[in-house]
Amino acid sequence: MAARKSQENFSSTFSSGVSNTTAATTAPTTCQNMAQNYLLVWADASIDETNKDCQNTLIQLRAVVNDITMCTEPNECIEFFDKFKDETSFLITSGSLGQHLVPEIHGIPKLDAIYIFCDNISYHQQWTENWKKIKGVYNNIKDICDALKGGVKQVNQDSISVSFFAENDDVSAENLNQLEPSYMYTQIFKEILLEMEHEHNQAVKILAMYYRKFYHDNMTKLNIIEEFEHDYRKEKAIWWYTRDCFTYQMLNCALRTLDANTIINMGFFIHDLHQQIKELHEQQLSNYHNKPFVVYRGQGLSKTDFDKLKNTNGGLMSFNNFLSTSDDQDVSFAFAESALANTDMVGILFIITIDPRVSSTPFASVKEVSYFKTEEEILFSMHAVFRIGAIKQMGNNDQLFQVELQLTADDDEQLQRLTECISEEIGGNTGWERLGNLLLKTGHFDEAEELYKVLFKQPSSENNKAVYYNQLGYVKHRQGNYEQAIDYYTKTCEIFEKNLPANHPSFANAYNNVGSVYDNMGEYSKALSFYEKTRQLLEKTLPANYPDLATSYNNIGSVYDNLGDYVKALSFYEKALGIQEKALPENHPSLTASYNNIGSVYVHMKEYLKALPFHEKVLRISEKTLPANHPDLATSYNNIGTVYYNTEEYSKALSFYEKTLGIQEKKLPRNHPHLAISYDNIGSVYDNVGEHSKALPFYEKTLGIREKTLPANDPLLATSYNNIGLVYYNMGEYSKALSFYKKTRRILETTLPANDSLLATLYNNIGSVYDSMGKYSKALSYFERA
Repeated sequence: MAARKSQENFSSTFSSGVSNTTAATTAPTTCQNMAQNYLLVWADASIDETNKDCQNTLIQLRAVVNDITMCTEPNECIEFFDKFKDETSFLITSGSLGQHLVPEIHGIPKLDAIYIFCDNISYHQQWTENWKKIKGVYNNIKDICDALKGGVKQVNQDSISVSFFAENDDVSAENLNQLEPSYMYTQIFKEILLEMEHEHNQAVKILAMYYRKFYHDNMTKLNIIEEFEHDYRKEKAIWWYTRDCFTYQMLNCALRTLDANTIINMGFFIHDLHQQIKELHEQQLSNYHNKPFVVYRGQGLSKTDFDKLKNTNGGLMSFNNFLSTSDDQDVSFAFAESALANTDMVGILFIITIDPRVSSTPFASVKEVSYFKTEEEILFSMHAVFRIGAIKQMGNNDQLFQVELQLTADDDEQLQRLTECISEEIGGNTGWERLGNLLLKTGHFDEAEELYKVLFKQPSSENNKAVYYNQLGYVKHRQGNYEQAIDYYTKTCEIFEKNLPANHPSFANAYNNVGSVYDNMGEYSKALSFYEKTRQLLEKTLPANYPDLATSYNNIGSVYDNLGDYVKALSFYEKALGIQEKALPENHPSLTASYNNIGSVYVHMKEYLKALPFHEKVLRISEKTLPANHPDLATSYNNIGTVYYNTEEYSKALSFYEKTLGIQEKKLPRNHPHLAISYDNIGSVYDNVGEHSKALPFYEKTLGIREKTLPANDPLLATSYNNIGLVYYNMGEYSKALSFYKKTRRILETTLPANDSLLATLYNNIGSVYDSMGKYSKALSYFERA
């Protein structure tokens, strides 16, 4: 009789990213708090949204924080904080529920403040004294709202995106990848948006519509949006920015998270805000009498950012947003001191010296045009850059520091090199073209598609149309719409054929793009044909070590890889890497394709220890050069997980597969095939460590996607049915196991030759089930067939 260990999984399908393009994706979905920098949770067992008092409480809270998550059970609340542990959050809780909840969640680093809402203040004050994050015990919602406003203001102050560049950083086009992505992308957005022209009335209406999507059920906010749509003028940009409403909150959040959709919709507002600051700056310049002066800013920095600051002493610090400062040191110090309430932050008092005689980022006193006429605020335009001076601890507090900054001049040599290299990296003749290139580079494919469709409606040359078709082909390719991608790429080729000589280099790019789509469609003979056309053209027109040849060799290698000719694949991959390692610095992003491909072919050859260092090199470069949730990172995590899976280091494999899934669940639609692969991979890990009850829901998620997206006889469905059958077998639920194995058999017997090894595996699995059920004659029959 067969033992259970004779049951076998079919091979999982792993996403290996073996060409110069990576797994397809879609534009990111907008999370619930995209309009703000924080989350608010209200936890109370008695929450009832049909109750008038509850409705009134919600109205008052939502005047401060729009998005509120309500929980009535402690476990529900704990699960929420665990899921969003990387988001800054506030908690309002009843006293009785809070007694159970606070000990469980108080240690969450990003939980900023807790407010207790109860009837018996004196009783609950006793136990709350032991918990530092509890800011007070209240018996009316107005007092909580007032306290919450202060917390929100501090979080907004602390959440501004910053970047650092050491004094000896030698920035050039070759090592531009070493820049922090947030600096590079916000700098490009700024340049593009300030250059572009906007149809003002239409832009205001579009932005108002965009705001309404976020605040559709918040009447307080909707009234302000109505006011914005009817009353906004260019001269009121600072007034609207300094008002405590969605304009500041959404812009700050979008620039922190690099949310391209919001930034583009607010493009005219960014332009107007910059222009008004610039005009005020020119008007006020004579007030400074050509003498340097000092302003202040207090805020919290994460310990990670503070370490970067210390290591960058003498270098540059950029605030990747509009920057609010004050000429009142006490007001600024209060913000720095308030940050100490969070043990994961360091309070910083920035002492900023400004020399009005040098040309720099514009700044202005905005007191006369601000929403708050009493505040002495000096506002810097977006992306102010400062030279870092002395860093001193304040008193005996090792969590409170004073940092001296000097506003850099526009002609600062290091700053000029940064700006020039970034502009060269993106390319494009117009602001719109550069914006499109930026959107593609940051993975915002839906927004890029809309932009190129708009550009098609404008008068343009045949050459520009070819560019737009090519970019739309790239968008469709990355979205997984391969037929449309080929259609767009073919239109590019048709324009080239009418206007260019036969050996023009542009043809090589066009052929390569068509080949890469066929590669992803699994039509490898067609892919190889186009890749060979590319190679022949490039070898005739380029030097032997030109980087484009490396791309061509990589792509030909990927076809041989997919055809199972791993020796040929490795040969082409190594030719590509040889060129790139001579031409590029060691951490250049273009190296990742070759490292990834060589790692993947070693996996296919089952030489896992040779594969791992190549995939680790990919991850090291990608983490330095890509935004945190970029789809290429998901591919990289998945590939390392695959290596650990095959070397039976299952806990490490699970960790990397979960990182992959975390990105994909944010980036991909629910039924995307790459999600099915990730669920299947995680299920396989749990299966292999004997945690079958944990494996089952992941296999079921895989099956759910495949049943919705694949033909009824697709082999991947057979894999899913087999894996679920295996789980039920190992759980002792033999009739369920048999049901799924029969579904597997129906597909395999109609799609595979009779002597295929997968059929032998299946018959062995079915025989084992009958054996365990005591039906030995049937078991013997299947074992003999196997």
